[in-house]
Amino acid sequence: MSTFLGIPRRASHEDEESPLRGTLPFPKAARKALANDQLRRNLAHATAVIRTKRALVVDEMPDWEALRDTGSAVKTQVMANLPELLEQFEANVIAHGGVVHWAADAEEANRIVTDLVRAQDVDEVIKVKSMATQEIGLNEYLEERGIAAVETDLAELIVQLGHDKPSHILVPAIHRNRTEVRDIFLAEMADAPADLTDEPRRLAMAARDHLRRKFLRSRVAISGTNFGIADTGTIGVVESEGNGRMCVTLPETLITVMGIEKILPTFTDLEVFLQLLPRSSTGERMNPYTSLWTGVTPGDGPQNFHIVLLDNGRTNALADQVGRAALHCIRCSACLNVCPVYERTGGHAYGSVYPGPIGAVLTPQLTGMHGHHDVNSTLPYASSLCGACYDVCPVKIDIPTLLVELRGRAVDSDRGRTIPGGWDAAMKAASWVMSDPKRFVAAEKALAAGRLVAGRDRKIKHLPYPGSAWTQSKDMPAPPKQTFRQWWQETHHE
Repeated sequence: MSTFLGIPRRASHEDEESPLRGTLPFPKAARKALANDQLRRNLAHATAVIRTKRALVVDEMPDWEALRDTGSAVKTQVMANLPELLEQFEANVIAHGGVVHWAADAEEANRIVTDLVRAQDVDEVIKVKSMATQEIGLNEYLEERGIAAVETDLAELIVQLGHDKPSHILVPAIHRNRTEVRDIFLAEMADAPADLTDEPRRLAMAARDHLRRKFLRSRVAISGTNFGIADTGTIGVVESEGNGRMCVTLPETLITVMGIEKILPTFTDLEVFLQLLPRSSTGERMNPYTSLWTGVTPGDGPQNFHIVLLDNGRTNALADQVGRAALHCIRCSACLNVCPVYERTGGHAYGSVYPGPIGAVLTPQLTGMHGHHDVNSTLPYASSLCGACYDVCPVKIDIPTLLVELRGRAVDSDRGRTIPGGWDAAMKAASWVMSDPKRFVAAEKALAAGRLVAGRDRKIKHLPYPGSAWTQSKDMPAPPKQTFRQWWQETHHE
């Protein structure tokens, strides 16, 4: 038995399929993505636009670094006092007419939400974009039980209608261009106008007409949350389209799924994060729609409010004194937009709901490394360690340091095996060769054969096993015609 902040809970089933875990190691998935020229063009254009907007609104803030320091300090305080803050939050939600459910893992959270929906005798719900529900695979779980979950965020709707998966935290359909969106709407949206063009305004209006019918007839909505306020029991959702406002005000029943790390201690802490988040995510000074609600207000808004507090590996991450910093993430996606690796591969290559630099840290933290050859353990290598992600993170998560730490753990997980893992075997072989001058000279001569397999660009891109472990993710320069030892003997002979 493990614990959920001190509460006994079931052990998770690591071998079960999870939306957080991919099926292909990152190097293989990345190669497939790199071959898609259209994908790379879409990503390069979109991330460049967001980066430019962010830079403009950040540069006008004279106290930006002080805001980042404050945001980081608040999140550190949250991690140090999370059990107490959650208990305070629960008490305040209940005091205002809400119902609190605790979910140790994805299966429990999905079951709770499904039971709540069935209690309202409906077979369709509307949703406002939620990373937590994507993390637990809620849409698929509901569909298997005869309940349709309709995404109301425009990008999420595009992904859903396209039978696709999100590839970005903020802009899930970033890998699609407007022509592809038009084709998806015409093929999958029954009420799409026959003369629909790929003009952005026409696409937005078609989605608006389609969703308006859903908003007006739906009795149950499911939301995520950006922040939960401990001292008031308030929930907050920030968004740009107004779909979230419709979801959290029109239905009779509102069910919110919240990762336990989303807590803020006090209502005044919002002042900091409502400045950090929009500038870092959409490049705006403030979010067009900020919806805050506290429990149930008679005669106004949903009259049944439930919140599901989700652990799903967060307690294990919290216990890691180094890795817990990943839980500071406020899901702004700024790190994705500056990452040279993400810009070239997109989010699908990460095989996780959380892509990009923060996903390469967060996913292994939530589900474990599972050994050096596991899919998760390849994610920390999906980075050039350039440090751009740390420079833009609004709460100063030192992602490069966390990636290096996780790489070390991946290598350490091989140690102690009866048969040494690849890294240990390679290092032991190198140590044996380099510890003897004669062996080292022989190895230099043998390496000269590498010129035979190099391409015209003098790079070795493919080697047989075990060399393929290197060349599957990195190119190797061809050995020079003359080694340093040979040059020295020729120029310094006596």
